[in-house]
Amino acid sequence: MGKRLAIGLLFALLGYGLGAIGGGVLVSLFSSNTHDKSVEAAMTGAFVVGPLMAVLGFLAGFLGTKAKRSGDIT
Repeated sequence: MGKRLAIGLLFALLGYGLGAIGGGVLVSLFSSNTHDKSVEAAMTGAFVVGPLMAVLGFLAGFLGTKAKRSGDIT
């Protein structure tokens, strides 16, 4: 279980980083806001898309890793 958790956390960190950067870039490209577009991009990336991708990354890493059973020999 410890290995699966570690892999899930690693995927969560990678997912957060990619989500925060990607979310900021997408908002910068497609937002019609002219007053504070950079703040909107930073906040959306850091507090919306980044955490969402972190959760999805954790689930992908945790559930995608094969569970080791106590009777298995590897």
